[in-house]
Amino acid sequence: MENVRKILEEQRVPFDIIRHKQPIRTAKEGAQALGIDIGQTAPALVLKADGEYVVLILSGARGRIDVEALAGMLGRGKLELASRLEAREATGYEAGAIPLAGHTMPCLVDKLLYRYPWIYGGTGEPATTLKLDPRDLSKVNHVVAYLEADGTG
Repeated sequence: MENVRKILEEQRVPFDIIRHKQPIRTAKEGAQALGIDIGQTAPALVLKADGEYVVLILSGARGRIDVEALAGMLGRGKLELASRLEAREATGYEAGAIPLAGHTMPCLVDKLLYRYPWIYGGTGEPATTLKLDPRDLSKVNHVVAYLEADGTG
């Protein structure tokens, strides 16, 4: 979490870190615990594309993801969800606590998040949540593409 805090402070990005008693494991749990719309939850998922990793930050309101369309958007043959072990190896964080900031690997961001003034996601520690303006995601990550509201690239 300190690494995330340092990156946000260096980029002068307004944020808040919210502590809670137990880890939040799903978007639904997050929305209930924080009293927010499920669309404001922003899980960071690690995907594997041709042996390389990509981070997808998406809205908790999004249904299924068309991984074939995402693979095409990235110019990759195949894209799949990384295993928990692969996600840890790629990011240094446990799946479910992957932070919203500080990714040097390519990042995809869901434009549904831009409907909200604040989004909520991982800090790197399971018992905390990062509150952040979604427009700042590109300042603190290597964003290569955006997932459109309709699910296309």
